[in-house]
Amino acid sequence: MSFSKLGLSDPILKAVSDLGYSSPTTIQKQAIPVILKGENLIAAAQTGTGKTAGFVLPILEMLSKGETQKKKRFRALILVPTRELAIQVNSSIVDYGKHLGLKSLAMYGGVDYQPQKQALVDGIDILVATPGRLIDLYGQHSVYFEEAEILVLDEADRMLDMGFIEDINKIIGRLPNNIQNLLFSATMSNPVRELARTAINDATEIAITKHSASKSNIKQWLVTVDKDKKSALLSHLLTENSWPQALIFIETKHGSAKLVAQLEKRGIAAEAFHSGRNQASRARVLEAFKDGSIKYLVATGVAARGIDIDDLPCVINYDLPYPADEYVHRIGRTGRAGAEGEAVSLVSRDNFKHLCMIESRLGQLIERRTIEGFVPSKEVPISILNYVPKHKRESNN
Repeated sequence: MSFSKLGLSDPILKAVSDLGYSSPTTIQKQAIPVILKGENLIAAAQTGTGKTAGFVLPILEMLSKGETQKKKRFRALILVPTRELAIQVNSSIVDYGKHLGLKSLAMYGGVDYQPQKQALVDGIDILVATPGRLIDLYGQHSVYFEEAEILVLDEADRMLDMGFIEDINKIIGRLPNNIQNLLFSATMSNPVRELARTAINDATEIAITKHSASKSNIKQWLVTVDKDKKSALLSHLLTENSWPQALIFIETKHGSAKLVAQLEKRGIAAEAFHSGRNQASRARVLEAFKDGSIKYLVATGVAARGIDIDDLPCVINYDLPYPADEYVHRIGRTGRAGAEGEAVSLVSRDNFKHLCMIESRLGQLIERRTIEGFVPSKEVPISILNYVPKHKRESNN
């Protein structure tokens, strides 16, 4: 199927063609017709599936037939969890809508209010915002909601993980009642389903996470290792494999800074990327990683939402994530657009339950490797593919 079959107009098709996209992804084929019909939508879609275009393209199509009527208003609102994702989504809007003349704005915290206020003065067609900054500017009477036609909750699971539920509910409560609601989430946790139940009525549901989890072009493998040897093992793997670039996931801000320092002592240059760094620093680091001048980026899972590198060859889980769907989301950052990718995890005995849940989610065991000099003294058992977490076992009794 080609994009021309999805009901998109020539200016959008030209922009898509200019970017080298020949055919829509699964999420785009399913989501775009639903959105163009004006229906509400709940979609489970991982990173790397093309979900941003899945909602941006039809929004551009629908908004191309009108314009914002008053100052400080917008017609479509896309809520995102992080500054980086706001910038990334807005960049996609600019690319896809370059032949339309629509106006968009990325609104996020950590920077001066004034440029964002000024951009709102003449009215915005599409506003991409983090919830906290939007609430702030709404409270300052710098933006109003009554012309909104479409709301997108992008990466809803991460917004809830970051504690934005109160802000999200405030925003939804101030939007027009007849607005079109679209929710996209990498995982469909109970909190996400509760948000969908209360905020979105009569929605079409799409789920493509299973397909994403089994992408054959991503080579997945793990190395078992004692917890206190992880840093040395990572240094060994980076040296021996000579990956052009790698995105290394770690759980905490403190841990990311510590790991970067440990790598530096072994002659390996890396940068830490986490929410504790100021916006200017994060923007500088992200741009350097995108242009290849930074080879290894050590990032927390929260901050990494919004890192979008087309040709990222390798993702490394220094810490295994929880829940299991987060693992699928992480590895989806490599092997994009049919390219080959590699996903490596460092697993110690204390990670066993998380490993069981991840492999149960994948429906297969991940290839195990041992590295000479790093064979663990505390053996990691073979996973249980039908593993059920204790709290779920108790709820079933």
